[in-house]
Amino acid sequence: MKIASFIDHTLLKPDATLADIQQICKEAVAHGFAAVCVPPFYIAQARQALEGTPVKLATVIGFPLGYSATVAKVEEIKRGIDEGADEFDIVINIAAAKNANWTFVRNDIDRMLTACHLRAKQIQVIIETALLTETEILEICKICNDLEPDYVKTSTGFNGAGATPEIIRLLRANLKKEIKIKASGGIRSHEDAQALIEAGADRLGTSRGIEIAGENK
Repeated sequence: MKIASFIDHTLLKPDATLADIQQICKEAVAHGFAAVCVPPFYIAQARQALEGTPVKLATVIGFPLGYSATVAKVEEIKRGIDEGADEFDIVINIAAAKNANWTFVRNDIDRMLTACHLRAKQIQVIIETALLTETEILEICKICNDLEPDYVKTSTGFNGAGATPEIIRLLRANLKKEIKIKASGGIRSHEDAQALIEAGADRLGTSRGIEIAGENK
């Protein structure tokens, strides 16, 4: 298994510099990673750095807390598309989920999904599993099964524990097979990556892609 092809090479630290972003783009191309994931501020520069390569460009929306107004998230998506992003990792409104306001959660996801799919861009719905109960996770799976995003993603990596094989198996058992799963948060080794892929993950969001890919040689 070529682990590199599963990896979204990620740098979302608030103090990331342009030089840092350009470096991870070079690394993603050199190692054959699936994508790079960068802050919205750096989309245009990352697009330039990846031009002519097969590496996809991802960014984040409503990150990392998810409770931005839906209209603001949609505008972030529109601007990101104009600047060259291919994929959008959007954070659900976790506050709404914790209050069982499922109509709001659904509408929030639906409007962002529509903004992406109208321009043929992929959407990855971050549900932040560490902050949710199993009942809440299952309710969000039902919403996603209805709306059919491209991916459901476990975590931002900023709020509690990240992906585990158990969570991936729970998601895989409760999502339509057409909906892929992205594991993110706390993936530090080839063994971690292998376990998550075996559990059902289709992509891996990690800032340790080079180390993980290196261990796979």
